[in-house]
Amino acid sequence: MPKAKYKRVLLKLSGEALSGANGFGIDADTLGKVCDNIKTVADMGVEVAIVVGGGNFWRGRQAHQMERTTADYMGMLATIMNGQALQDALEVRGVDTRLQTSIEMRQIAEPYIRRKAVRHLEKGRVVIFAGGTGNPFFSTDTCAALRATEINAEIILFGKTIDGVYDDDPKTNPNAKKFEEISYTEILKNNLKVMDSTAASLCRDNQMPTMIFELGNGENIIKAVSGEHIGTDVKE
Repeated sequence: MPKAKYKRVLLKLSGEALSGANGFGIDADTLGKVCDNIKTVADMGVEVAIVVGGGNFWRGRQAHQMERTTADYMGMLATIMNGQALQDALEVRGVDTRLQTSIEMRQIAEPYIRRKAVRHLEKGRVVIFAGGTGNPFFSTDTCAALRATEINAEIILFGKTIDGVYDDDPKTNPNAKKFEEISYTEILKNNLKVMDSTAASLCRDNQMPTMIFELGNGENIIKAVSGEHIGTDVKE
């Protein structure tokens, strides 16, 4: 088994990454493979917290004629559905898991309480943070930056559908240049869309490093936790 470089990490999973080739909803095979790798990381002794997005079900910007606050709250509900799916898939694999939501849903999850979340991590439980920050106008990237800072994670691992940070969209520009390393200031200055500006500012201000990599079937999670250079390293 590989040796872990980090003791406590926050894994940010995009909703799209859970949809596999379907592009919508949850692909059971993709979810299962991702959770297999999360289990391996937990078995390595790493304390794992997860923030999950909801883009595989809903994005606030899709609702062109809907009031923004309503659209964003619908997006938060989408992340909670993904959180439940992750919890179920992990527990089937024998991983002790807790789901916490920023919006109270006591029948299905704990409310987010920082001290409780940290205690769960110390006991070896995987903690899933769903519902974003609980506030409209903030993305799950910002939630990842906020929760990672609150729980004193050593790094944020961004599992995405692209393999790093580029100077342009590699899906539309085959000549886009990939960065091996970049600063948050450069991301903000060049308006790169790899994470939203609020998340980048929060990470920069709190000296929180991130690694942005392609999630794939989840195998890169183990490489990232082991300190292997994949994707793009972001720090200030």
